[in-house]
Amino acid sequence: MIKNGKIFLPPPGDESDFKEIFKRLAAAGAGRPLGKDGFPAGPWTPELLAEAISQIDSNRIGVDLRTVQLWFQENEKGISTANIRWLARVFGCDDPVATSEWQMELSAAQLRLSAKRREWKRAGSSVAQEIPNTALAATFDSAPPAELKRDSDAKGPRRRFSLARKSEAFFSHGSPLNLPASVFAGVTALGFLSYITGIHSVTYGRADGVVKQVGFLWTANWTFVFMVFLPLFFAFVTELVTFWKDEGRPKLVAQGDKMKSDDAWARSVEASSYSYLAVFLICVLFAGLFQWIGVCLIPLMQGGGNYATDWGSLAIVRPEVISVPEAVVFTGLAYLYMCLCFYLFFVGLILLYTVIHDLWRIGEAASNRPEVDYQHELNEASLRVMRGIFRCTVLGVLIAVVMKVQSAYLTSGGENIVAWLVGDMSSAFYGRNDVSAGISYRRPTHYSSLLIAISTCVVFLYGSIRLGVERRFCMPLWRMSAIVALLVAGYLLIDAFAGFSILLGIGVLLAIYSLFDPGFGRWRASELGNDQSVS
Repeated sequence: MIKNGKIFLPPPGDESDFKEIFKRLAAAGAGRPLGKDGFPAGPWTPELLAEAISQIDSNRIGVDLRTVQLWFQENEKGISTANIRWLARVFGCDDPVATSEWQMELSAAQLRLSAKRREWKRAGSSVAQEIPNTALAATFDSAPPAELKRDSDAKGPRRRFSLARKSEAFFSHGSPLNLPASVFAGVTALGFLSYITGIHSVTYGRADGVVKQVGFLWTANWTFVFMVFLPLFFAFVTELVTFWKDEGRPKLVAQGDKMKSDDAWARSVEASSYSYLAVFLICVLFAGLFQWIGVCLIPLMQGGGNYATDWGSLAIVRPEVISVPEAVVFTGLAYLYMCLCFYLFFVGLILLYTVIHDLWRIGEAASNRPEVDYQHELNEASLRVMRGIFRCTVLGVLIAVVMKVQSAYLTSGGENIVAWLVGDMSSAFYGRNDVSAGISYRRPTHYSSLLIAISTCVVFLYGSIRLGVERRFCMPLWRMSAIVALLVAGYLLIDAFAGFSILLGIGVLLAIYSLFDPGFGRWRASELGNDQSVS
């Protein structure tokens, strides 16, 4: 039966309990919209049903995915009164009469399930005794309104806040475009603010007579990093984590049981909870708050410091362009945005490590499974994971490169960053040496970029050891390693000798090309002993 363009099944009116009724309706896809061809779109899955309930306009709280997963599982968990209302809306296809009928049917079915549970307890079932009777308490008419609103059919008490779980959700929940678009939107907003304050393109005369461009939009480590490299990094991490969580892992373990696979993945994420906390404290307190106070706030208040002048300290040398209070507010917003973005960057690295370690453990556990098909699936998953790890590594090192280049430019004798790099290239051919022509300042960005480069390369090295050697695709791995090594060498040699930009430029060009073709035209499963392409 069709109602409001959706599959509608009337309440059965029999003596089935909640689990029995729910299993039949979920399999039939009751309440799901018809497909484009006019046929049913298929059964409900926990993810689809949770999304449908959360999209109901009057449901401001939504429903936890874990709660919906428990409805699908063979257990004694019931459903709370609040969620009966939303599930009736789905099964009733948004029809008021049908929704009312389904609400009465689901309430009666829940009571029958509670009665069965009491009978099992009286019979002395040891299994039933271990199950908290949370759904029964939620169905009593005498329960207070606060209890009815609680989503008590998942675990009883609410699950405690987990920084690891919330951070992982940025990459695995919602649209893959959400995080990259948010980062891009943030730096775009800062760009507009720089126009409003007048620091988007500003020059100042240094004591040695050099006129330097220090405008916000000329700053490579803000434009290229937050507009290009960081959004791409988040996009690749999101793609890899989503693939592993929703496709790769369920295919290799638990005989395709996605709920068991999701539980195991959640435990793997929680295992690194202290790492997430440590990274959060470092990024927000030290890289964000303390660095802002030391590099921006104190020099602005005192009228100078032993740091190169940039858009953040421009109020000291060009007060007619931007005042000190305006600079304090703008730099505070910029550093807050920056520290949160880099926290998410390191979260991405932790998740990449988690994927590598998870895949390696599965491979070790499956070493006693000699089936050719299973081993091919395992090798194929390893190949795809390493390709994603490589792309993220390249982008991480490119971020470090841009940060160090900008930091080196501020202390150099170049008028703007483009002229400085072009002048360095030409100096290699004309025998000039302008490397030592700059002024010595403290350069904290050098240290920050080094941390990013090391952290990124450690993840790639760990993946190469755990997956690359074990899975027998040494040739693609050597090509990837060569690109990373060349890029890291270019990073380390920035501003070290005249002509460093030539080596750096070659490394950057090869690295950018490798983002599109990591195997340089030869990334095929035939290197694993199979002729099937996986690129």
